[in-house]
Amino acid sequence: MKHGFIKVAAVTPKMKVADTVYNAQQICESMEEAFSKGAKILVFPELGISGYTCGDLFFQERLLASCREQLDVIAGHTRGKDGLLFVGLPFPKDGKLYNVAAAVSGGRVLAFIPKVHIPSYGEFFETRYFYPGNRLPDTVSFRGEEVPFGANILLEAKEMEGLVVGCEICEDIWVPDSPGISHGMAGATVLVNLSASSESVGKDAYRRMLVKSASAKLVCGYVYCSSGEGESTQDLVFGGHNIIAENGTILKEAERFENQATYGDIDLGRLRTKREQMNTFGCGNQQSYQKVSFSLAIEETKLEREFPCMPFVPSQLKEREKRCEEILSIQSMGLKKRLEHTGCLNVVIGVSGGLDSTLALLVTARCFDMLSLERGNIHAVTMPCFGTTDRTYDNACKLAGSLGAALTEIDMKEAVTVHFRDIGQDASCRDVTYENAQARERTQILMDIANQENALVIGTGDLSELALGWATYNGDHMSMYGVNGGVPKTLVRHLVQYCADTCENGELKGVLLDVLDTPVSPELLPPVDGRIAQKTEDLVGPYELHDFFLYYMLRCGYAPDKIYRIARKSFAGQYADEVILKWLETFYRRFFSQQFKRSCLPDGPKVGSVALSPRGDLRMPSDACVRIWLEQLKECSNISPAGKEEERNPLLLCPGQGK
Repeated sequence: MKHGFIKVAAVTPKMKVADTVYNAQQICESMEEAFSKGAKILVFPELGISGYTCGDLFFQERLLASCREQLDVIAGHTRGKDGLLFVGLPFPKDGKLYNVAAAVSGGRVLAFIPKVHIPSYGEFFETRYFYPGNRLPDTVSFRGEEVPFGANILLEAKEMEGLVVGCEICEDIWVPDSPGISHGMAGATVLVNLSASSESVGKDAYRRMLVKSASAKLVCGYVYCSSGEGESTQDLVFGGHNIIAENGTILKEAERFENQATYGDIDLGRLRTKREQMNTFGCGNQQSYQKVSFSLAIEETKLEREFPCMPFVPSQLKEREKRCEEILSIQSMGLKKRLEHTGCLNVVIGVSGGLDSTLALLVTARCFDMLSLERGNIHAVTMPCFGTTDRTYDNACKLAGSLGAALTEIDMKEAVTVHFRDIGQDASCRDVTYENAQARERTQILMDIANQENALVIGTGDLSELALGWATYNGDHMSMYGVNGGVPKTLVRHLVQYCADTCENGELKGVLLDVLDTPVSPELLPPVDGRIAQKTEDLVGPYELHDFFLYYMLRCGYAPDKIYRIARKSFAGQYADEVILKWLETFYRRFFSQQFKRSCLPDGPKVGSVALSPRGDLRMPSDACVRIWLEQLKECSNISPAGKEEERNPLLLCPGQGK
């Protein structure tokens, strides 16, 4: 449960209709296995002690009494175990029969939670046997103890902040006023559902949609457990369709018709952060609820959950292609509106032969097609200087030509040399001034050409560069509209690849593929033997790591030690622990120290769930301190954090340091 993770299980054991002793034995055996795998919340099917398909046997006192006896056996089996268990049974109270879930922990029955919505339509005839459960809790006597009885009961872990469990039963999730809605609004972060949902063609997809939707709108974890093989097949078949979801995402799902135990790791910390961010997630009527405490030993959950190395990039090709098309449309539509509003028929864009300017030029061409403007009004400017290689220069020229843009070449060497002379800069001193003077000269050229052409300067910098502050202040940091500002570097690559895969221009495709094969570089230092000498990822670290850090810090609100933990899991075998720690420290140092650059960003469209605009998603002071984040990182490992060179090397933290 460290870092807010809790392992849950939806367990569909073998069963026999009306054989309560056998069913209880199977539940206990399944319980042992689930506990041994680290599960802390276990959910069994609806009426699992008796079986859902008992029919008029529910009127037999022997069956009802035996269910209570076996519940006592199951409760006793939890003594000394660490977890919370939900099992279903028919339960008589005040001359009425209820379909209930018993919450069990530490050898005791903590609560009885009755089903509220009792179906009698289609194949269901539950009103023949059961009464709708009361919402407001009262009590019932069980084994000499008064136990809370009612739908509005929440189970709260004393030792684990944020673990509050609400329960509903089968039909309750299918109705408009689901008890789960009020549970979530009253503070439940995990909902469990004991179900006996029969199978029919297409019903699994609808069931999956219900669970995903409930977990999404309630920002919670949802554990759905359904009856399976063993129930009567007189008229129905039950598939054991177990589903574990979190905030609209299916974490794990059972194969139907196989009676499985399904495990998932729910991230309570992420859910809590999401709720805190949503000021529209109000509080329900908590006064109508009774909270019942249970205990859990705090330990580190062995994570089975996967954290994609590239959280911004869908792993499935079809979904990735759809995402790319959507992002290109958002970028183009954003620029389209800006051009329409300003009345500009021309744009200016610096093309370097690198990934970012390539994407920006592709987006601009798409926008011009939307506006039925001549692509010749796109003024592509290539500005070779001391660090430009033949490869990138050729690609910049070919790219502009294949897209039909008007290409202008301006060699900056003389202008920059004169500028060095004017400010007394030794041209042989390859320091930050040497680099940034070139970056600012590029921007000056673009801005002045834009004045000549009555045009807008299109920015090319991406989200990852903004996060790290890897941009020269008032150099490539500045533009009149930044089309790439919402796109992380790992996704930029896939967008360019998508354009290469879908374009019908062979020349353009060839250029795009070569751009993709070119190392990321600002090309501000002279090449060595004609090759790029300055590789960005050698200086600031791999972008796939930084994008991973960025996503889980901003999107999920993870603390540094939690990010380090999941990064070690995700990048095991790819990066050593000390390397991950080094670049994570670099990420935090740069993210905090470079906020002042993000505070004055040009306009540009948000495309995903993580954005850095000071007018939108990130309202962060430029002088916020990083100390407490770095202190936690030092506690992560006995390894002395590398990356200390940033403390000694002012270039990496210099306000002007850029590409």
